[in-house]
Amino acid sequence: MAQFYSPNRRVTTRQTINVTVTDLDPFGQGVARHQGKTVFVPGVLPDEQAEVRLTEDKRQYARAELKRLLTRSAQRVEPRCPHFGVCGGCQQQHADVALQQRSKSAALQKLITRETGQTLMDIGLIAGPAYGYRRRARLALYFLTGDKPASVGGKAAARAKSAPQPASGLRMGYHQGQSHDVVDIATCPVLAPELDALLAPLRHCLSQLQGVKRLGHVELVLADNGPLLVLRHLDALSAADTDALRAFSAAQQVAIYLAPEADIVIPLTGDTPVYRVNDMTLAFSPRDFIQVNDAVNQQMVAQALAWLDVQPQDRILDLFCGMGNFTLPLATRAAEVIGVEGVPALVEKGRECARRNGLSNVTFSHQNLDEDMAQQSWSAQGFDKILLDPARAGAAEVMPQIVKLAPQRVVYVSCNPTTLARDSKVLLAAGYTLAQVAMLDMFPHTGHLESMALFLQRSGKAARSGKAAL
Repeated sequence: MAQFYSPNRRVTTRQTINVTVTDLDPFGQGVARHQGKTVFVPGVLPDEQAEVRLTEDKRQYARAELKRLLTRSAQRVEPRCPHFGVCGGCQQQHADVALQQRSKSAALQKLITRETGQTLMDIGLIAGPAYGYRRRARLALYFLTGDKPASVGGKAAARAKSAPQPASGLRMGYHQGQSHDVVDIATCPVLAPELDALLAPLRHCLSQLQGVKRLGHVELVLADNGPLLVLRHLDALSAADTDALRAFSAAQQVAIYLAPEADIVIPLTGDTPVYRVNDMTLAFSPRDFIQVNDAVNQQMVAQALAWLDVQPQDRILDLFCGMGNFTLPLATRAAEVIGVEGVPALVEKGRECARRNGLSNVTFSHQNLDEDMAQQSWSAQGFDKILLDPARAGAAEVMPQIVKLAPQRVVYVSCNPTTLARDSKVLLAAGYTLAQVAMLDMFPHTGHLESMALFLQRSGKAARSGKAAL
């Protein structure tokens, strides 16, 4: 029977209260206590007192918006972006980077300890520059006619330093926080400088196209051999528009790809993009997944190699391997590496990259990783070490299979600490120890938290091919 009334519902309130923030949550929101209840307040830092207005009042917690600061933390800094406070891309530019990193590391440590019972003495940190780190981004395109409202409303707009939004014409930018409205941006300090420099000339070029009203979005990518863009257009481009894009490509030295459909990308100008990691060169398509933060990716791969302690005689399994971001560097040190991936196109890319780099000791295999790996011929000889880098859903189906393979070492790279903690319990129950954990600050100024962990087989268990156990 349908339930139309719940006595536990809390009516939204506009009550104004004063709070003192004591902590940041993993998303960068200030955490305070008021009358025994946790209150989350975006934009307020630890040790700051603030006057806030309650916007949501639940039984266990409440949410509030900042009205005014009563005291300021020494860890508060001036946001570098003129659009901060309106643009939804960054949430923490007002906080010192060291504070952001400490908060994320503490959240990771607390989560793993709570879920696994493991007491972590130290959380490592892998980080790069706090600005200019993004080598890819997607910008929404929206043509605004003069009869539609142009300004971004709300208190976020009042707090932002950005110039007024255009009354009509092309908007190019990110979405406003908790909204589908496009915030027109003039600059994006977290973008790689080469991409940020393209924003103004790109907006001018797109604004002049005959098909400007039928553009969807533009993706910017910085490959190691130069920048590229992918333009999603909803109608066929005229010859004049194509010529204009070719001229822009030549003037700005940027490769251009056209996307007439969501899943179709057609090269217009430029060479195949590549990126380098650990002295390996990987060719990719504009829509292929590559790590957004190159500096952190380089360190992450190096850390994985160090934690696995790769030896010349090792046989290593790389699960969820993509096109070989870890697989190829591993193959430069190990006797044999097997990369397993569920997307056929990425498997073929991995094979191409192995050939490009002259590696003959690496095999890429397409397989649904929910299926039994023991049925595959490449698993018969076992593995000394295993690396896995799953998507946000984690690797629940894979973990029992890893236990059966009994590797000496396992490195788990995670973009979701919740599933990392969940999956860790399978290895811990099988007798592995959690030896190292590192927080990867892949996306400074945001609430995104990535991590990696090293698990060691306890001594006394036989290793592959009769090798001595660790």
